[in-house]
Amino acid sequence: MISGGHVPRPCTESVVENSARRRAVRWKLPLLIGCVLFLPLATGSGEARDDGRYASSPLKQWFDSLKSGKGPCCSDADGSAVSDADWESNGGRYRVRVEGEWHEVPDDAVITEPNRAGRTMVWPIRGYLGLTIRCFMPGSMT
Repeated sequence: MISGGHVPRPCTESVVENSARRRAVRWKLPLLIGCVLFLPLATGSGEARDDGRYASSPLKQWFDSLKSGKGPCCSDADGSAVSDADWESNGGRYRVRVEGEWHEVPDDAVITEPNRAGRTMVWPIRGYLGLTIRCFMPGSMT
């Protein structure tokens, strides 16, 4: 026995294992909590909302096949028509107003094939980093 009544514990394998386990839990628990809290924000707009009301439209297959450099348009986002006052073109770049705010349209989000719908369309996605434009199809600005 050492003076003061303190008996040192031997450094056994179980003490070392317990210490390593505590260190592992220290970083895993906050990571797990962060994933649980932020996962719904990252995937909130990722669900398709095709309720079947356009199943008989002659343009349905065409809309379903639309793609930009960011991927298929209708797979992750709902497209919507944009009025002429809510989009603009300047020097080959586009801007579109979505939910009252102007957003630059990334070059790879622009659909370059002919617009069979005739109207300007945008497919926004809201994720954990905010709103992004998945696809944009310019109209005629008439």
